[in-house]
Amino acid sequence: MLLTRIKGPRDLDRLSQEELDQLAAEIRSFLVDAVSKTGGHLGPNLGVVELTIALHRVFDSPKDKVLFDTGHQAYVHKLLTGRQDFGNLRAKGGLSGYPSRAESEHDVIENSHASTVLGWADGIAKANEVLGREDHHVAAVIGDGALTGGMAWEALNNIAAAKDRPLVIVVNDNERSYGPTIGGLANHLATLRTTDGYERFLARGKDLLERTPVVGKPLYETLHGAKKGLKDFIAPQGMFEDLGLKYIGPIDGHDIEALESALQRAKRFSGPVIVHCLTQKGRGYEPAVQDEADRFHAVGVIHPDTGLPVSTDAASWTSVFADEMVKLGKERQDIVAITAAMLQPVGLKKFADAYPDRIFDVGIAEQHGATSAAGLATGGAHPVFAVYATFLNRAFDQVLMDVALHKCGVTFVLDRAGVTGTDGASHNGMWDMSILQVVPGLRLAAPRDAEQLRAQLNEAVLVKDAPTVVRFSKGVVGPAVPAVGRIGGMDVLRAPAPEVTRPDVLLVSVGALAPMCLDIADLLDKQGISATVVDPRWVKPVDEALAPLADRHRVVVTVEDNSRAGGVGSAVAQALRDAGVDVPLRDFGIPQRFLDHATRKEVMAEIGLTAPDIARQVTGLVAKLDGRYDSEPAAAVD
Repeated sequence: MLLTRIKGPRDLDRLSQEELDQLAAEIRSFLVDAVSKTGGHLGPNLGVVELTIALHRVFDSPKDKVLFDTGHQAYVHKLLTGRQDFGNLRAKGGLSGYPSRAESEHDVIENSHASTVLGWADGIAKANEVLGREDHHVAAVIGDGALTGGMAWEALNNIAAAKDRPLVIVVNDNERSYGPTIGGLANHLATLRTTDGYERFLARGKDLLERTPVVGKPLYETLHGAKKGLKDFIAPQGMFEDLGLKYIGPIDGHDIEALESALQRAKRFSGPVIVHCLTQKGRGYEPAVQDEADRFHAVGVIHPDTGLPVSTDAASWTSVFADEMVKLGKERQDIVAITAAMLQPVGLKKFADAYPDRIFDVGIAEQHGATSAAGLATGGAHPVFAVYATFLNRAFDQVLMDVALHKCGVTFVLDRAGVTGTDGASHNGMWDMSILQVVPGLRLAAPRDAEQLRAQLNEAVLVKDAPTVVRFSKGVVGPAVPAVGRIGGMDVLRAPAPEVTRPDVLLVSVGALAPMCLDIADLLDKQGISATVVDPRWVKPVDEALAPLADRHRVVVTVEDNSRAGGVGSAVAQALRDAGVDVPLRDFGIPQRFLDHATRKEVMAEIGLTAPDIARQVTGLVAKLDGRYDSEPAAAVD
């Protein structure tokens, strides 16, 4: 196999055109076989095989920086830079599903949030200029809908301002992000895809006119002088050139020879250049090509021959939300839904099918989506903006200043909240409950099971004068966790024996960690430690009944699937201080560090967020309090 002989990018230089085509076929076969066993981003990588080969033949990585946006289309890049062991892809100790600086000097951007690459490229190109590195080049690949993000256009505005600073922007145009890419830019690129191209037209015209006696040359010069209007008529790439960017394309993104020619021309140019490549997501794998939903954007473990899942999971949190949204849409005409280019992953496909006039895909533009939601609410609708928890980080200012400040009734539904695991550091939804704590008036729900997700979503969309947030985990929803009582707005999940006048521990369980908290209470009970377990349901604002309840216990423990810094534990501690309740509190959550990719269970064990770990520490805390109660007051434990 040719692929096994590729240890680094320069090994590509020795291959003939025929061998390069063979290598592309081998890579596709490798990807289907490997990713079908582990799961991962299959469709995007099948679409960039030839493009990645051409990039590494034209540019000299790592001296030249080859950057990817979004990083999920970098599997081929990994293969060509010496990383061909995909056996543990996205698993603990194996390759990351995104570029990783720890893996290779060829990887630059680890953050897999979309639309950032042009900002990175602009900065690196500026550094090359400042430091006099004229032989260093930057090639930024942007695709899978990332050009719908506002950050990309902010960067383009800056890149175009320096007309003599070399930078190659490769637009990987596959008409899709997760699903088909939407919006004005998508329509513009579609127009480019369906035209012959100005450059070829003008070249043929020049050849013809220059051979025409007397009038030919003046006529050509007139034509060339009016090329802007003609160019917009023949192939409306003027949008890019209006910004000051040289445009090359469209190029067949599966023709290595054509790609190399275009990239070489772009590399030689002394300013910023757009190279527009047309690719097919899922190329070479029929099940992916036939999948209209998302061309196998991301798959679990599948049968490689059929593309069908090896096993069918039980109901997921996302599917519960999806079904409830359809029900809400039927009951209320004012309910509308918003997605940021992820209609299917966040569970809005069923709603879109049922109510196509009430779904708005804003592209990879979470900031715009949040402000547009504020506008929808002001206009009398109730928008439900479903987005991954980690991506809401990007729209914080809009949540604060557009939605909350204006008291708009917008519901944000955060999918993949907490530890997500295999997608790594940038996809863990571990900051939302910390970030959102500072937003005045915002109300935040963390449902513990499917029944509560349905109930709290219904409660959220009733709020008309403030933003509401409903957050839930990735994967399969667990069994129902029934309440045994209610205190204020909180569900009591476990109460101590009636004869216990002052229980030892008040255990505040947040969201999907309820089963774990009940396990903790069982382990404490075996040590003779009594515990009350409550689910606040709405963790912001802190329920007024919590402080007096805490005052009837010896110690308070909070457990959350969120960063400990500024999270629910911090909010509860502040509420107790404000109420004058001087009870020791210990908060358990995610430490302030980026988490390596692994399964959710492995990550939770690594950070000590398991029932045995927490029960052991709480047992020690209670024992410490017991030792002090006779001689001195209990000290606060933070």
